[in-house]
Amino acid sequence: MSRADLSRSLGLTRVTVSDLVSDLMDRGHVVELGQSGEVRPGKPAILVDINRQGLQVIGVDLSSETALRAAVLDLDGNILESLERPVGTATGQAVVEQVLDLVAETAAKATAPLLGIGVGTPGIVGGDGVVLTAPNLGWTDIPLRELLEQHTGLPTLVSNDADAAVHADHTFGGGCDDEILVKIGRGVGSGVIVGGRRARGAHSAAGEIGHVTVGTDAGTPCVCGRTGCLETWMSVPSLERALADAAAGEDPEAATAVVYQEAGERLAIALAPVVGVLDLAEVVLSGPRHLLGGPLLDAVQQTLLSRLLHQDPQPVTVRLAEDPQDIVLRGAAVMVLWNQLGVA
Repeated sequence: MSRADLSRSLGLTRVTVSDLVSDLMDRGHVVELGQSGEVRPGKPAILVDINRQGLQVIGVDLSSETALRAAVLDLDGNILESLERPVGTATGQAVVEQVLDLVAETAAKATAPLLGIGVGTPGIVGGDGVVLTAPNLGWTDIPLRELLEQHTGLPTLVSNDADAAVHADHTFGGGCDDEILVKIGRGVGSGVIVGGRRARGAHSAAGEIGHVTVGTDAGTPCVCGRTGCLETWMSVPSLERALADAAAGEDPEAATAVVYQEAGERLAIALAPVVGVLDLAEVVLSGPRHLLGGPLLDAVQQTLLSRLLHQDPQPVTVRLAEDPQDIVLRGAAVMVLWNQLGVA
């Protein structure tokens, strides 16, 4: 946009906009692109834009069972360099040290000034970047943001991995301003966008649906000690076990169809009150496409619509997320963009 375009859009004077743009250019956050091709009376306008190629971000994904991942991304969410480090059997402080080393190594791969670091981690994360609890990593009250800032000198944001994923879908994946993204891996979590803003909740735990009981039948024992939690139906390990049992039965095709149908129904049972109360327009599933697509996706859509007030057109759509493999890395980068540049 030109400075005049910015002035009109923001409702600020041209002098104020010019001063702001000059300040951002001095900081290397904004660049001039040259003259506008639009034909209008007077002197040709000079277009300005965020310095998309001259600034970079580090994204970190700690949600995988097998590896810690980090990447250098540009401001359009493209991964320029990526690194992985096997988790193995490490937990607690040993994982913290691995994360610090991985981020430092990734930062060294950057080819432009870094805006900051974004981290998506399993568990519950406070607004101050403290990981309150992440059982799979053996973490309790880990001040991850503070540790990374001390280790790298870069501004750092830490969020739950599903919350990071919904940021990526909203910004880079064409998501709408009222959506819930369900991230399905070794556990089940979700991130919620309402009115264009991510919901945090009173205890920084908005979207923690994995241990919601779905149904009144006994269900399967869960690692949390209860039975019938959503994770016992919808986590990747649970789905894979159920599908393996189905394949070993007398009628594998019919048994497999039942597994997908029941898992999709249970997820929709958990989601329907959330979608109805918040009037969400989209449900996005992020995880292995070979498990979540097809019959499971259809079961979620059909069950969800049967439990919501009928409207024409349909009140909610269900779809798969784009690029689930890198969605947390890209979402972590979005958090830095918002924090440092106000870009969402």
